Amino acid sequence: PARLLGKKESGGKVELLMLEYPAMPPRPWPGNSGWLQVPCLGLVKSSKRPRPGTRLIFSSLLQAEVVALRDDGKVELLLYFQGSLVKQLERQGQVPLPPYIGRNEGEKTDDRKRYQTVYAAQTGAVAAPTAGLHFTDALLAKVAAAGVGRCAVTLHVGYGTFAPVRVDDIRQHQIHTEFLSVSPETARRINETRKAGGKIWAVGTTTVRALEFAADQNGQVQPCQDDCSLYIYPGYSFKVVDNLLTNFHLPKSSLLFLVSALAGQEGIRRCYGHAIEQRYRFFSYGDAMLILP
Repeated sequence: PARLLGKKESGGKVELLMLEYPAMPPRPWPGNSGWLQVPCLGLVKSSKRPRPGTRLIFSSLLQAEVVALRDDGKVELLLYFQGSLVKQLERQGQVPLPPYIGRNEGEKTDDRKRYQTVYAAQTGAVAAPTAGLHFTDALLAKVAAAGVGRCAVTLHVGYGTFAPVRVDDIRQHQIHTEFLSVSPETARRINETRKAGGKIWAVGTTTVRALEFAADQNGQVQPCQDDCSLYIYPGYSFKVVDNLLTNFHLPKSSLLFLVSALAGQEGIRRCYGHAIEQRYRFFSYGDAMLILP
């Protein structure tokens, strides 16, 4: 729940979208007994862009102070809170739903459950890996009953996933970084499956990035915990992933480049042309496509 609604100390309304879950352990807030502080990167929305030193108030137990304004529009802040930051975000934060999901009055009571995968386990992403929203526990049970193995990776989806590409030559695009974790057990099972001639099906582009980043030059997946900055576009040679279940992706996005690299640009154009002609519903709750190269 990375979207925080509050007010400036002066009284004006303000909205903070945390772009990442703070990685550093919190430290005591000097001069304020019982309070902790931790640095945070975010986007701030208000009538006037707040200056460094501006205090943002979200509740009696959760505040923030603007530290610096970046040229790219991002804001460096210090979060001040009492108790557990996770609990404060659960109480005060909202799920940062995409703008095409109309929530003018804020999140609905079931949004936290519905805009979340059933197998989510780790706090850290500021957006849902939406390709997995289509799975229910019952459907996963059917997949397992059909003899399909399943293992998990962690990749904390970040704001940069949705950043539009603003260069004419896509090779010049600066790809975002996201934290990932591939466990030894997951790496072992994938490598054994590939050695036995099995296929690796990735659910979501985030999973593709995680597995391809963790693979060595021989295509062997290695246990990994790192910041992933792998940029996949047409011409990339896939080392691990065979098939992909994903959403349709926005034009001028790095994710569209990734699926084009797997399916071929003309294949993707035909799929999108068909979907538009048949008036498919796009985005998180309305679409899914299976790519079989």
